[in-house]
Amino acid sequence: MSLTVHIAHRVGAFSLDVAFEAPQGVTALFGRSGSGKTSVVNAVAGLLKPDTGHIRLGETILFDAERRVSVPVHRRRLGYVFQEGRLFPHLSVRQNLVYGSWFGPREPGADFDQIVAMLGIDGLLERRPGGLSGGEKQRVAIGRALLANPRLLLMDEPLAALDEERKAEILPYLERLCEETAIPVLYVSHSMAEVARLATTLVLMENGRVVRAGPASEVLSDPESVPALGVRSAGASLHATVVAQEDDGLTRLEASAGSLFLPRVEARIGARLHIRILAQDVMLSRTRPEGLSALNVLPATVTAVRLGDGPGAIIQLKAGEDLLLARITRRSALALELTPGAQCYAIVKTVAVAQSDVGGAG
Repeated sequence: MSLTVHIAHRVGAFSLDVAFEAPQGVTALFGRSGSGKTSVVNAVAGLLKPDTGHIRLGETILFDAERRVSVPVHRRRLGYVFQEGRLFPHLSVRQNLVYGSWFGPREPGADFDQIVAMLGIDGLLERRPGGLSGGEKQRVAIGRALLANPRLLLMDEPLAALDEERKAEILPYLERLCEETAIPVLYVSHSMAEVARLATTLVLMENGRVVRAGPASEVLSDPESVPALGVRSAGASLHATVVAQEDDGLTRLEASAGSLFLPRVEARIGARLHIRILAQDVMLSRTRPEGLSALNVLPATVTAVRLGDGPGAIIQLKAGEDLLLARITRRSALALELTPGAQCYAIVKTVAVAQSDVGGAG
């Protein structure tokens, strides 16, 4: 089931005009605050009625301005998870979870025990929300939304109100949710670390417009996406398999381009991970470097070069079967003669990769 959005709306001086397709999986809306992400989600939910356009989920028309169709909120069968859990304080966790099912369709849906186990909240069922941590509250809120048997899950910056420790706690549960349920997800965030770990489709927004949309791996590795992502957030992901837990606290992985060493990742041998590597953490050399402290040296081929207006340059690389980005100076790019087809080596410091940039551990 896919979601099709093509709407326009004006509120005061702000104008929203977006069109995108959200296929099965997690579609992330990414952009700076004020870019219109939440307005899009509210339009899909039925909380905002656009001036023009249409919204379709599968074969169901949720909104069509020309046909004067606007399905009421309670009949759209959508689950909505907000920044804060918004749980009922006078009800237990169990009662909060089953609340949504009272209003859902009377047909087979999500299994209570399965959802509880997947989110790791089986030990919280008899507690009240007041005694839960922020991460626990969000997991309960997600469970409540799933148990309403929705056709689409809307998540509006569900981790924004959490500190880094709570975010690290809940991200693995979100990854598991995305992998184990068939419900499509529209996920709003301005955190590229979250988007890189969760999204299968990425929609970049600026000033109420879509500037780039497509498979997340392609958008993240495209040098032309960097202005919308921000140079400090730009980076790409590669896939690797855990092959050893070393005695010195490092984890050795095997990627399509060669071996990688990271600070210990709590994952089983054979686990398939995706690792986000920031463009600013990649150095390039035309010859294989010797005598470096960096342990990760991957042979690569330059596939694209973007020279900005300033002193910087973004280089896209093919390393094995993966695409990487490197952010270097224009002077270095010219001096090294980095043009499409040039052979080089990508150098990544082991400690440069944060734990939050490693996903899919299992």
